[in-house]
Amino acid sequence: MPRIAYLGPEGTFTEEALRLMEPDADRMPCATVGAALNAVRSGEADGAVVPLENSLEGGITTTLDEFAWGEPLLITAELLLPVQFSLLARPDTEMVHIKRVYTHPAAITQCRGYINRELPDAFVVSAPSTAAAAQEVSLPGSPYDAAIAARIAGEHYGLVEIAANIGDRTDTVTRFVRVARPGTLPEPTGSDRTTLVVFLADDHPGALLEMLTEFSVRGVNLTRIESRPTGDGIGRYFFHFDFEGHVADARVGEAISGLHRICGEVRFLGSYPRADGITTQIKPATTDAAFTEATTWLAQIRRGGL
Repeated sequence: MPRIAYLGPEGTFTEEALRLMEPDADRMPCATVGAALNAVRSGEADGAVVPLENSLEGGITTTLDEFAWGEPLLITAELLLPVQFSLLARPDTEMVHIKRVYTHPAAITQCRGYINRELPDAFVVSAPSTAAAAQEVSLPGSPYDAAIAARIAGEHYGLVEIAANIGDRTDTVTRFVRVARPGTLPEPTGSDRTTLVVFLADDHPGALLEMLTEFSVRGVNLTRIESRPTGDGIGRYFFHFDFEGHVADARVGEAISGLHRICGEVRFLGSYPRADGITTQIKPATTDAAFTEATTWLAQIRRGGL
């Protein structure tokens, strides 16, 4: 039975994602995303499940940064999880009693309309995670009257659901990824995604355009690009890329090779099946067969043929 680390404590959306991705796993809650990934690096866990991207908030910056530093890890799978927040409280709590609410900053943002409308006088405090908020509210003598968290957190910590699905948007989705130590890659499926972290060799006019050109000329479609500060000073950034295709595809392999030539560092984070099952659309000129034919043609010319 694999041991899988995840962003804890028990009752987080990440645990819910892990239950769906690895229902038979030995679950190992960790205090932070970094702790979960380091458990994989050290061998304490066989893998980890962490949040990577939210349809409303964008990239999860903590996860993006953790992937960029330390020993490399590989993403082997992803899951798209609809995120629905509940207002949770101790039994016998009524709405009029709720004056202090505890939750994660992302939940505050995504439930702002509900909070302003239904709890206009409540003081909302940021928590390390939604599950940590629910855990705190469940404790005797807690200074908080309610938590905004996943329903699963209420089940874990004995809280009742005062209100369900209180997010301002009902279609919010978070993308979770399963991570492992470097090893054999998943086989190409025709519906794949590849993820990279890329560091510039130097900052100069057109540097980003040069990177994007490596994808464009080979017909590789980007699905996400985000910049993050390197910490070396203002204006110094590295980049996260998600794009369609598998490293085994000729167009993808050549694009990554091109980036390797012009960038300071390219960190390969994996090629894995897309959770949405969308088939990659490939232009005739960028199929594997087209690349093979072009290579054969060039070799013939180099041998003196026409």
